[in-house]
Amino acid sequence: MVAATLDDRLDWVVRQVGSIILGKERAIRLALSCLLAKGHLLIEDLPGMGKTTLAHALAQCLGLHYQRIQFTSDLLPADILGAAVYERQRETFVFHPGPIFAQLILADEINRATPKTQSALLEAMEEGQVTIEGETRKLPEPFFVIATQNPAYQIGTFPLPESQLDRFLMRIELGYPDVKAERLLLEGEDRREALVRMPVGMTPAQLHEAQAQVAGIHVAPLLLDYLQALLAFSRESGRFRGGLSPRAGLALLRAARAWALLHRRTHVLPEDLQAVLPAVVGHRLHPGDDHLEQSAADLVGQLLNAVLLPI
Repeated sequence: MVAATLDDRLDWVVRQVGSIILGKERAIRLALSCLLAKGHLLIEDLPGMGKTTLAHALAQCLGLHYQRIQFTSDLLPADILGAAVYERQRETFVFHPGPIFAQLILADEINRATPKTQSALLEAMEEGQVTIEGETRKLPEPFFVIATQNPAYQIGTFPLPESQLDRFLMRIELGYPDVKAERLLLEGEDRREALVRMPVGMTPAQLHEAQAQVAGIHVAPLLLDYLQALLAFSRESGRFRGGLSPRAGLALLRAARAWALLHRRTHVLPEDLQAVLPAVVGHRLHPGDDHLEQSAADLVGQLLNAVLLPI
């Protein structure tokens, strides 16, 4: 039986998902923080790392209506959003909703679809609605997109446009399991069979309650000073192209509040902000002309090392 308090329920979700995705507690906590902050999540990694399983496990534990969309080069926007189909008996067009009308969408291998099809998600992710043939239709609440992406060097991939990337609150990687976790994985049962038996740990109403608590996590003025200093350095140092937008600053704040809640705190600490920073800004920072060979991790490291912590 799942404990009654919100903190205990969140801990239970982390443990349950961790029993499926072995040895990846930090990635699980980042993913759950993203959902608590009402954000969308991009998971970028090689095939076979557990990206799809993580999304399915989160949906199962949180009691969310789940739909998986396999993105391919021939996928059309109507395959995602739905379309009006003429029904002879009624002598009228009837709208048939697409798989986007679910609470948690897994956009699997999103970068295998063309940019036109990728853009079908933009309005849904930003507004929680879709416009089809001139009519706006609301999506279920809560509404999350978890997208998986193969590395860009793999054959048959299309790069995500920056406007699409910016809709994702976080981008994370799972990576290879450590030796102990991989041994447990090899000796254990099939992950899909374990998923079927996984109990529901929270209802959508309880998730909504948790999201409301995230918004109430206290942020001290000194921490806001630190956040603004990070944003200012990204824009003014010349090391980055464009710097971080105000939307990125708000995303950092929401994610840090969610991370603090997951660790049973009522206020945000500087280490909360630092913990979520790589996942929130790694896909938003771009090297300047003199730093073209630097990775996202290098850029985030520069940002953290250059801005002093508040005293």
